[in-house]
Amino acid sequence: MTRVIVLSDVHGNAIALAAVRKAIRAEKPDFVAVAGDLALNGPDPAGTVDLLREMEADGAAIITGNTDVAVADFDYTAAMAVSPGMTDSVPDVFRAAAEWAHDELGDERLAWLRRLPSERRLRLEDTMLLACHASPGSQTQGFDQALDPSVTLERVSQTDARVICCGHTHLPDVRDLGWKMIVNDGSAGYVFDGDPTASWAFVTLDGETVTAEIRRTAFDTMVVSNAISARALPGDVYRAATVRTGKLVR
Repeated sequence: MTRVIVLSDVHGNAIALAAVRKAIRAEKPDFVAVAGDLALNGPDPAGTVDLLREMEADGAAIITGNTDVAVADFDYTAAMAVSPGMTDSVPDVFRAAAEWAHDELGDERLAWLRRLPSERRLRLEDTMLLACHASPGSQTQGFDQALDPSVTLERVSQTDARVICCGHTHLPDVRDLGWKMIVNDGSAGYVFDGDPTASWAFVTLDGETVTAEIRRTAFDTMVVSNAISARALPGDVYRAATVRTGKLVR
């Protein structure tokens, strides 16, 4: 039996990540995967990256997400999937947060962020597990819960992996399609489902049997929310409310 823990979308929330790290250490997993969107929005991108680098040194497989592209290199066309030449449509609040996080990280952490791959594949017990941010081959086209089933099938068909571990939507969701399983861990720091905790996923591989469940870890939402408010970037009142309520506020 092999146990894999997947988390993503920490979004600069080092306090939530520290709580999740403590919880997953107690589980003694065989592998840990972190599926991107690491630094943007939260009050402590540098502390978050430092914790993630410690986790990587312990063996975690970490990939980049679309907002990490914005933070590292200000490539808003790639980060937001806007049409070329249409970056004027990227909200100013997004740009301001990306620029602030970029400055907070500094050169060494930015270099680490840039070297992360966009996907990782793990072959465990003859089962391939893909860690991607949104969906196979894409950092922006996710598995939204209201997605047309034909589009879902098209996206899962972009990989041979039996288990697709992802985030991006900030809504935890496990879908067993029979031949494929989608494990969306939600968000370990900026969740949108109305439960103001950090969500992550526990995947178990036992021969040909694959199971997955969503776990939740509490963290001090008021401390994080107040830190975001104190930063006072454009849009921070909404980011703080999102952390406090667990619902997307904008």
